[in-house]
Amino acid sequence: MTLNSFAVSAKARLSREETGATAVEYGLIIGLIAVAIIAVLVILGPQLAGLFQGVSDSIPAVGSTTAP
Repeated sequence: MTLNSFAVSAKARLSREETGATAVEYGLIIGLIAVAIIAVLVILGPQLAGLFQGVSDSIPAVGSTTAP
């Protein structure tokens, strides 16, 4: 009977400790994803800005065209 109660209490302790570790792991994963997104934006930011500026420059402004 003592061995059975020890196994049940050990299982309960391990399951409680695992949830804390899981939360920390998820926090680390989210942090790494955020760092990766920021790095990509810093590297590709100027290229994307140039691309959008080129598209904006190629669209004629409203009101600047002459009516037939």
